[in-house]
Formats: sequence, structure tokens, C-alpha cells
Amino acid sequence: MSFAHDVKKELSKNNTEAYSQDFAELYGMMLFSRRFSHSEIKLKTESISVAERYITLANKLFTPVIEKQSVLKPNRDFINLHTVSLILPDECERIYSAFGHISTSPSLRINRANIDDDMCVSAFLRGAFMSCGSVNDPQKNYHLEFCAAYKNLCTDLCTLLSEIEECNLTPKTILRSGSYVVYLKDSEQITDLLTYMGAPSGAMDIMNAKAYKQMRNMANRRTNSDLANIAKTATAAAKQLSAIEKLEATVGLSSLPAQLYEIAVLRKDNPELSLRDLGALLDPPISRSGVNHRLMKIMELAGVDKDSE
Repeated sequence: MSFAHDVKKELSKNNTEAYSQDFAELYGMMLFSRRFSHSEIKLKTESISVAERYITLANKLFTPVIEKQSVLKPNRDFINLHTVSLILPDECERIYSAFGHISTSPSLRINRANIDDDMCVSAFLRGAFMSCGSVNDPQKNYHLEFCAAYKNLCTDLCTLLSEIEECNLTPKTILRSGSYVVYLKDSEQITDLLTYMGAPSGAMDIMNAKAYKQMRNMANRRTNSDLANIAKTATAAAKQLSAIEKLEATVGLSSLPAQLYEIAVLRKDNPELSLRDLGALLDPPISRSGVNHRLMKIMELAGVDKDSE
């Protein structure tokens, strides 16, 4: 199952004894469902947990006649699409009116009277997300969104999210394939919102994934730096060995001054060592810059281009 599916399953387990919160949660689920009008109320979801939560709340608050159908989605193995419908028009009208909507309204908007405190806002957003939301697997990227059928609903939702003081959200909106989308891409804002809605485990998964990515990136940078240093050391050592071999084939290493002879033999016997490690083998030891100075002198004598580590 997907990460979004797991988050919705976690959200669906948020049970409360407060009527106002149940009312707000069901309102969010219905308002952002596939169809919400005075004559038709219908939810479509891939999550059986969401479908069952929707039915539980609807029965608890309104006891309507409900029809549930599940079908296998085309070209999507093992993914069921669950459709939950209120089949009696007069019950749709009753529930539509109970949420403060009238059939003659020119546009569907969020009725703030149904979410008059912070706990109700949290419940409403939980319901809305279960109905129309999605969140990406944090192993891939950070993205959470709500998909609304109407522009005004999208605008109202964006405003509501921006007003949550605990989260400091900066949602953005886009139009995609005829639907209006409210989305977040900042990992901290996504974790804050998931926690606020009632999915702390999902939020923790995102934080853990982010920490893992940061550690992996640090390790990669360190590895890349080490590889670059090794390559630089190998290139410099190759030029030093070339100079030493050239001198050995022409004038002989024994013709070199004692200090240069000593470092030439040491480099020839230890081509993989860094300048610092070569200096540590001398008696007495000398610094990296001291080793570099002597090798540069050897390369100068041999007529090889100088290149220090």
C-alpha cells in the first residue's frame, strides 16, 4: 500500500466523543467528496478505512440509507475503488441543509459555522484530506495536496490552512486537469499539518526519511570529497614517480643530495601514501610542506611539470 493510504488509515482511527468534531469531520469528508449537493452525496475512495469511517460518521449523525459498492480499478491490480452513496434524495437534502447549505446557492463554499474552534478545524481538515487529499512517499519527495472540484472551495481551504497558528502554513494553488489543487511542498509544514490533523506516525515517517536523506547526502559528499582527494594524490604521485624514474635512468638517484635521495626512495617504495604520511616515515619526521618542497625540487631537476597535492 502507498504512504498516502497508510496516512489516511491512521487519520480514520481518530475517534472522538465530541459531537461538534464528528460533525466537522463528516462535513469535511462530504464537502470535498466526489459529489455533494442537495440531491446527491457520494464519496469515492481507494481506502476501505476511509469508506468505513465515512459510513460510521454518517450513521452516527444522520442514520441515512447508504449504499456501498467496491470494484477493482481497471489496470490497477489489487486496488479497489469504494463508492459510498446516499441513495434517497430527501435524505441528501436533509443533510445538505444540516450543514448550512441551500440548493439555490450559486457556489459551494466552506461554511465556517460548522468549524468554530481549533479542534473542529482539525477534524474538518482530517475529513477533507481523507476525502480528497494525498501525500507523497517521503522517500521520493515532499508533497501534500487537497484536490477540490470548485475554485471557491479551493480558495476557502487555502485561507483556512493559512490561518492555523500552530502550523504556519504557506499553501499554494494550481489548476490541474480541471480540478483545483491546494498543495504544500515544505517537509516541516507537511509534518506539522499531518500532526495537526491527527497523523503523528505519518509525520514521524517524514521526519525520519528527511533525517536519513540528510545523513546519506552528507556521506555522499564526504565520499566524493575523499575520492577527489585520492585522485589528486594519485595524479601528483604519478608525476613525482615519473620524475624519479627519469632521474634514475639518466644521472642515477645516488647523484641527488641526501635529503632528495631519501625522499625519492621513500616515494618510489610508497607510491600510494600522501605527503603527510611520507613525512611521518622520515627520521626525524618532517611536515607535509617539507615533503612537497623536496619532491618539487626533484621534479624541477627532472624537467617534469610541477603539481603538488
